[in-house]
Amino acid sequence: MMSAHDVIKRLRAAMPEGVTPKFTTGEDLMAWQKEQGRIDSERIAEANRLARMQRVLGRSGIQELHRDCKFGNYNAELPAQQEALRKAKSYAGKFGTGFGGFIFSGGCGTGKNHLAAAIGNELLENGKSVLIVTIPDLMMKFRETYQDGAKTTESKLMDDLCKVDLLVLDDIGVQRGNTNEGVVLFQIVDRRLSSKRPVGMLTNLDAKGMTELLTVRIMDRMTMDGGLWVNFDWPSYRRKVVA
Repeated sequence: MMSAHDVIKRLRAAMPEGVTPKFTTGEDLMAWQKEQGRIDSERIAEANRLARMQRVLGRSGIQELHRDCKFGNYNAELPAQQEALRKAKSYAGKFGTGFGGFIFSGGCGTGKNHLAAAIGNELLENGKSVLIVTIPDLMMKFRETYQDGAKTTESKLMDDLCKVDLLVLDDIGVQRGNTNEGVVLFQIVDRRLSSKRPVGMLTNLDAKGMTELLTVRIMDRMTMDGGLWVNFDWPSYRRKVVA
């Protein structure tokens, strides 16, 4: 078996005149191989984690209804809608430069899911991992971890939720009065922000309602590192949607 030094020597001999080799020493080559091994290992671990998430949730990433949601096909007729679009595009463009999250607040059919999915779709195109999940679905999956023969454990589910690049929690507030929901949400938000991974939230509640539901502790964490709040305070346009 050739040493790294011998490999470098042979590569130099085979290279055309005037071409500078990427590696000049055996140590450089070994360091590169070690780094590539680390990258491959992380890629495999990420693929395994996403596959496990898909088995647990029955899907991964963004649901089919929103897979075609882009910034370009968002209905932005009103000035407030145009501002929401601008903020969402800016958030996606700056993703990775910080860990601030976002809260999209407004009534049903106002485009919260569209812009959240547009952010997610752009990030997916850039190689990031994204999960958008409703709170009722999430709480059901946590309950299932307590059953015999569960696909995963509560600890592993929490770990997976905390490692995805962007986690968006939808339908926050539809189960108001559920104490366990608040505890789980606090754990997710606290762990993700502690590891500098952002959280997005979609809700019909206003700031007061969100604070009453999630407590000041969670809402305070959502303001970290320039966390974004966007009001979707215009009528529903779902009646305009056609198949």
